[in-house]
Amino acid sequence: MKKLLVVLSLFPLFIGCKKAEKKQQETQVVEVETPKKEVPFVWEGASIYFLLTDRFNNGNPNNDVNFERTEETGVLRGFEGGDIQGITQKIEEGYFTNLGINAIWFTPVVEQIHGATDEGTGKTYGYHGYWAKDWTSIDPNFGTRKDLEKLVKTAHSKGIRILLDVVLNHTGPVTEKDPVWPDDWVRTGPKCEFTTYENTTACTLVENLPDILTESNEAVELPDALLAKWKDEGRLSKELDELQLFFERTGYPRAPRYYIIKWLTDYINDLGVDGFRVDTVKHVNENAWTDLHKEAEYAFETWKKKHQDKILDDNPFYMVGEVYNYGISGGREFDFGDKKVDFFDYGFKSLINFELKNDADKSYETIFKKYSRLLNTKLKGKSVLNYLTSHDDGAPYDKERTKPFRAANVLLLTPGASQVYYGDETSRNLIVEGTEGDATLRSFMNWEDLDSIPEIQKIHNHWQKLGQFRANHPAIGAGKHKRLAKSPYVFSRTYVNGEYRDKVVVGLDLPKGKKALWVKGFFGDGTKLYDTYSETEVTVANGKVILDNDFDIALLELVE
Repeated sequence: MKKLLVVLSLFPLFIGCKKAEKKQQETQVVEVETPKKEVPFVWEGASIYFLLTDRFNNGNPNNDVNFERTEETGVLRGFEGGDIQGITQKIEEGYFTNLGINAIWFTPVVEQIHGATDEGTGKTYGYHGYWAKDWTSIDPNFGTRKDLEKLVKTAHSKGIRILLDVVLNHTGPVTEKDPVWPDDWVRTGPKCEFTTYENTTACTLVENLPDILTESNEAVELPDALLAKWKDEGRLSKELDELQLFFERTGYPRAPRYYIIKWLTDYINDLGVDGFRVDTVKHVNENAWTDLHKEAEYAFETWKKKHQDKILDDNPFYMVGEVYNYGISGGREFDFGDKKVDFFDYGFKSLINFELKNDADKSYETIFKKYSRLLNTKLKGKSVLNYLTSHDDGAPYDKERTKPFRAANVLLLTPGASQVYYGDETSRNLIVEGTEGDATLRSFMNWEDLDSIPEIQKIHNHWQKLGQFRANHPAIGAGKHKRLAKSPYVFSRTYVNGEYRDKVVVGLDLPKGKKALWVKGFFGDGTKLYDTYSETEVTVANGKVILDNDFDIALLELVE
């Protein structure tokens, strides 16, 4: 918090022989930092921004075409130019900070298959990042390893964590340019049926998506195509030496999953990334996730020892899993039909919650009470990552973007971590003419709308206010919820961790004009509060505070 002090410098009065000079007075404005309460970062209440690297911001138009990826594709199924530099630019501009974002997850940036494939939706390139060809390289369409290093450093300088999106389940599809991996590495059938554990894990997600034999402990040789590629790039001996050291240190067999785990955790060891968002979790034998988590933690601690001046906090390495269709009501278990698995037991702090979009039109209290209860009982010590829209959920909440204010209120005020999907805050269109399948969810970020349309700017401002309040108060996502009044609706959140204590009150669906918010039993009479939404200071009297404005929301914090 900054306050302005006016410093008056009085110059001496000089009297000369001929005449007295006038007394001069100079006014100087000095900024003085007043100590701001340190806000701890907790993953349980994180605000995570999720974006498609290729669809967010084009920071370097010179890398838009590589590997002769020039075939005509289906609508929104080719590369559109977004890249790592584009993300870094927006971090530097303060876009994420102003939105209250304290972690960024972007789609995978490892080298993708070079060719295009048609899954029945028109020809598609690996613009989305989930079709790996070489886990050890950054795809030039996204940028370079130096670009990624700069992104992580820039984010950390702003107090923002970085989550890498990682894929262990499958390679990219087979094309004329991209041969299939050896059969001791992958299976090419049968296709998953999703009715039992076996036909969900030992199968291919879709046709022509070779499935890594992650359950195998049999030693395998590296594919000839990969060795030849590394040789052409002048790094064969380096890669082989590093693998030798990894397997000597760990004692693991040279089975497929361990090669990939080594390649993925190199990004932690080299760059200090803070966590993984793990793709297709339920399609892999869960023991593989224990292995990934163990090596990720080792790499994170190794990086910290080497870079003690760059450590953000003492949070351990974070893993959040995409167990498709997991819902918070399932607690610690996911049901495959014939088997239940507790994925939280295999290295995951959190799982993506597919349930909030179905809850989102229920009353605020119904939602908040349910989530607070589950997170403080069945899921105590763990968390969920809530979302309303996403890159592969064809039935998102409010697909027509008619309820952007409610969407913000539900997503950012529901207990748990929040996943803001790029363009949620700007009502980016989720219905794009001519698209097939999930491509409609993946249009380019609508920066021009944000620059030119007042209604979009108003929506964006609302998301910013809620996002900043959430970022400044772990109590919102990680605290305990309690209703204080039914009408107008007022609730409190409290977060306590050791000596740190955070208390806030929020009012929703408030009447316009003058209104009284009941806070008795939570904030005592005489307590000074600040409504960050209307930027108004109030004092508790007779168990309530009075606000007079046209907003239907209040975000109350203690005046420090």
